[in-house]
Amino acid sequence: MYYSALLHTHSYFRYLVFAALLVVIIVSLLGLLGKKPFTKTNNLLSLILLISAHTQTAIGLLLYFASPFVKFGSETMKDKATRYWTVEHIFAMIIAVVVITAARSTMKKMSDDQAKHKRLFIFNLIALVIVVTVVYLSGRGIF
Repeated sequence: MYYSALLHTHSYFRYLVFAALLVVIIVSLLGLLGKKPFTKTNNLLSLILLISAHTQTAIGLLLYFASPFVKFGSETMKDKATRYWTVEHIFAMIIAVVVITAARSTMKKMSDDQAKHKRLFIFNLIALVIVVTVVYLSGRGIF
């Protein structure tokens, strides 16, 4: 039951993270192309993305240690599915969250609005590519 609840929470929460990621990317691109000021709304959107990504990571880490698909042993790297869930998924998703975190933390130190928009756009686009690629590799589909 504990595993099932974590799995469902993690599975459905990804849509919030995905939506927040898309919104930040689109708003940042529009701000960059339109040479718009970096507003409190832009800051709030990037904060929502950061919080949702970190929450998803916390849920994912709990799920990782409860999952029957995560196995440590001599056969882990030989089996494609076991390798994916034990190594590849968690490694890539942590990288994506680090990129999202770096986008926000470095953007906050910038004074130029266009540089802030650019930083959020580029870093979060990289994170989106990582997330979509890794989810696609699971064989379960993006949605």
